[in-house]
Amino acid sequence: MTAPLSRDSLQDLGESVFLPAEWQGAANTPLDADTAFNGFISTHVVFALEQLGLFAWFDEADRLDVPDYCWRRQLDESVFRHLVSAAEAFGYLEVRDDRVTPRPAWGELRRKIGFFTWGVGGYHDVFANAASIARGERAFGKDVLRDEGMVALGSAQADMALMRNLLDEQIAALDFAVIADLGSGISERVCRLVKSRPGARGLGLDISASATALAAGTVERHELADRVQPICADVLDVLFRGRRIEGADQVDVAMSFMFLHDLLVDPATRSDVIPALRKAFPRAHTFLLADTTVRPRGENDTLPVFSSGFELAHALMGVPVYTREEYENLFHEGGLHLRRTIPFGAPHTYLFVLEAQ
Repeated sequence: MTAPLSRDSLQDLGESVFLPAEWQGAANTPLDADTAFNGFISTHVVFALEQLGLFAWFDEADRLDVPDYCWRRQLDESVFRHLVSAAEAFGYLEVRDDRVTPRPAWGELRRKIGFFTWGVGGYHDVFANAASIARGERAFGKDVLRDEGMVALGSAQADMALMRNLLDEQIAALDFAVIADLGSGISERVCRLVKSRPGARGLGLDISASATALAAGTVERHELADRVQPICADVLDVLFRGRRIEGADQVDVAMSFMFLHDLLVDPATRSDVIPALRKAFPRAHTFLLADTTVRPRGENDTLPVFSSGFELAHALMGVPVYTREEYENLFHEGGLHLRRTIPFGAPHTYLFVLEAQ
């Protein structure tokens, strides 16, 4: 096994990475009771409006007529009016009689809507059962489940809004004919990358049957049925249990986004994950591995979006999360050369560009 990186080496790497100011966040702590409670309600209102199509609507129009919108969408007009009224109270919308228009804060919600889909849509039952999990009355994966489809959709929304341009810059510099996305969700990312590279093909692996079903629709929408293959598979089966994936030995670039921590849950195999990845994709010359890391604790009295939710959700699921330095050391020990570490959109999330040696 390769010797771990020294503390000095890790410090040198850390000093070379510029951390966005946005990662410090704007939510002042301690959160007072008014902010905390209204924040809980507002996240559900925002998620409901996303589900009812308002974000997509205001992408194309600057106003909404309530009766007409409810008629088009077959919505209960009374309930819809109360939702937009709540959104007005939170400062997101302006409501004048039947006309609804977005306020400036709406644009920031639009950019970060994936976090709401992920948190409210994907993890609502997990957070709601935190006390039962703490008491040992319920357990994640048995009595408490997340909505896999919503987690995948939220991840895709965040990818589109916050990460895709950063990833595209790295992909543009790589030579590949076949690319694999591990934990691919609805396969939006792999479809986009394959579509932008004439002649390329892609594999999208995800453990969720519901996400894979959605991925089939994504592939059809992009007209890539002959070039992108969504596969319902547990990546751990591929790494450690002999599951063979057709085409894996042709992959030039393997990537994983917000998923690596799931592969590292078992301490008995944690140090073997990176070598197993290299073995599963023997031809891959580049690995693009991105994940959210533990938010550094310091003297800041503000919080960014997502970090606290990410850490708590994974604690409730019994899934460890890691610091950036721990990831960099893991790659080094697994024989991958770290070409660069890139802040990757979501707070305390990094894209690690790694070369196989």
